[in-house]
Amino acid sequence: MSAEVEFAPADFSAIVPPPRPAGNIAAAALRFGSLIVFAAILIVFSLTAPYFLSVGNIGNVLGQSAISGVLAIGLTVVLIAGGSNVVTGGIDLSLAANMGLSAAVYATLTQLGFGDGAAISAAIGTGALIGTVNAIAVVYAGIVPLLATLAVMNVVAGLELVLTQNTVLPASTPFLSALSASGPLGLPVLAYALLGFTALATAIIQYTPLGLRLYAVGELPDAARAAGLPLRRLLAGAFIASGVSGGIAGILSVSYLSGSTTGSGEMLLPVVVTALLGSVFSRRLVPTISGTFLSALLVGFLTNGFQLLNISSTLVSGVQGLLILLVVSATTLLRRQEA
Repeated sequence: MSAEVEFAPADFSAIVPPPRPAGNIAAAALRFGSLIVFAAILIVFSLTAPYFLSVGNIGNVLGQSAISGVLAIGLTVVLIAGGSNVVTGGIDLSLAANMGLSAAVYATLTQLGFGDGAAISAAIGTGALIGTVNAIAVVYAGIVPLLATLAVMNVVAGLELVLTQNTVLPASTPFLSALSASGPLGLPVLAYALLGFTALATAIIQYTPLGLRLYAVGELPDAARAAGLPLRRLLAGAFIASGVSGGIAGILSVSYLSGSTTGSGEMLLPVVVTALLGSVFSRRLVPTISGTFLSALLVGFLTNGFQLLNISSTLVSGVQGLLILLVVSATTLLRRQEA
């Protein structure tokens, strides 16, 4: 059964307060309202932007959303295990910088003559190491996640500048060429990479006992502790998993851009928007992998539609910031009503 439906094992059922009808109605209104807005965006852009709903453009949106989608899924795991409070709970601001450094490591190793296997291992290892540093800072040193991951973000960004000398490092290998090519149905291979990563993360987080434990740790830490769950180890694992997602996104970034990038920090806002917005696609307004995937598509189609209509990219950033404000405000008010 999905973790979204069955929130926690039976041990926690007596602790969860019964839902309030008013809160359920408001949550349903927010969820269905979000789906209506999603559909409205598709309809408006399909009528105003040429080829918006063509198979080729949908494939482009999926491919372009692969990097931010993988990062957002990693952030979602942290949101689930750390709780809904993004200041004292689950947040990882180092993900975009993690992707940039991992991409730089991959590109550097290919330039030094190493094969794809070594470069892939090093990129994912770099991401996992950054996630481990976050875990130590948050779980064992007790630093607030917002501050801990912000500090790590700056350190990682500095290391990327040192490694690349603030230049783009080109990279070209058979594996990268395969990732950047088109696959079945004419869709980019990156689109299939996003779909595969989403399916794997959904299976683990929403349909296994591990996923149920992560939800319990994030939403009911006292009950989880009383049930004997290893809270610190589970939360640390969530940060490490998020770091691995950053390493994987770094590999996808090298494939998409044919090298490293000096502007990885610009990915942070879209990633945070995607992860936070994903909760409105859940029946209980909690972060889910499937909700984050839908959110990635929403942000991707929104950005793509603006591009097809030649609307300034600065407006896109403004809309993304507004989405964060609306989603956080709405979910916070609903949680207060249910408290």
